[in-house]
Amino acid sequence: MLISVIIPLLNEEENIPLLYKELDEVFQTIEDDYELLFIDDGSTDRSLSLLRDLQEKDSHVVVVNFRKNFGQTAAMAAGIDYAQGDVIITMDADLQNDPHDIPLLLGKIKEGNDVVTGWRFDRKDAFINRRLPSIIANKIISKTTGVNLHDYGCTLKAFKKEVIKNVKLYGEMHRFIPAIASGIGIDFTEVKVNHRPRRFGTSKYGISRTIRVVLDLVTVKFLLSYATKPIQVFGLMGLGCGGLGFLIALVMTFQRQFMGVPLSDRPLLFLAVLLIFIGIQFISLGLIAELQARTYHESQNKPVYHVKNVYRKQQGGGVNPDRESDGSW
Repeated sequence: MLISVIIPLLNEEENIPLLYKELDEVFQTIEDDYELLFIDDGSTDRSLSLLRDLQEKDSHVVVVNFRKNFGQTAAMAAGIDYAQGDVIITMDADLQNDPHDIPLLLGKIKEGNDVVTGWRFDRKDAFINRRLPSIIANKIISKTTGVNLHDYGCTLKAFKKEVIKNVKLYGEMHRFIPAIASGIGIDFTEVKVNHRPRRFGTSKYGISRTIRVVLDLVTVKFLLSYATKPIQVFGLMGLGCGGLGFLIALVMTFQRQFMGVPLSDRPLLFLAVLLIFIGIQFISLGLIAELQARTYHESQNKPVYHVKNVYRKQQGGGVNPDRESDGSW
């Protein structure tokens, strides 16, 4: 089995030699073949030079150098594109993820899990500006997506190739990979991993990322629930607004015809008309989204289902399980 370790980095010159040494020690104890993909996200220090030196000395090292800084999600996407492994492991380059946890993740993959995520149970970060927002965000994400994890922000994760290769990443969505992958149906588990304080460099994360994460969460929820049926969300809102507006207009019409109540000085009439027009717009938006959804799936020949196994009766007796190609294997 080939294992690909994806390591996005930005200005981590002090950490690279130590990280490589630890990774080398870990994989000396693992029988499977491996590759280390370092994704240099536009570093301005000596990171690229150090990586090139490692690549010259070790054929297991692969270096992908970005033309400029595109962000961690883009670096993850590039690593996934270039990875050749049957199992793909992602981790940070700041030494806070412990490479000695890699055998633990691989063991869970070999037990049959499609995705294994790390849980920084004893996290070595400041509570107010790092751990507390993370705790709140993890609860919100778990509740919204239905994928219950303690630590979405932990980069240390392991994936089977057939799962991760079909996940397209944008924005800040690398942290939502387990939730996105759950849309095709996966077996996943979470394991406690060691978390270490940062020794060198500065953190690239800040409280400002929270807003972007929330916006991406809305996108993920929509993709998981309504990507193939957008009319059900926009149409429902349209029917609600339009129905309420029509009901208000009906009551006011009754009052005018049978009770002699004038309409000229009643703002409620304008609200009724507004709600009816908003309802029509929502339904129209839903129909346009339906056309877009069909274009999205059909232009890429993207399947609306994902098969795990097919069990077929053989002529000589017995059942032969095989895997059908549905775009995810």
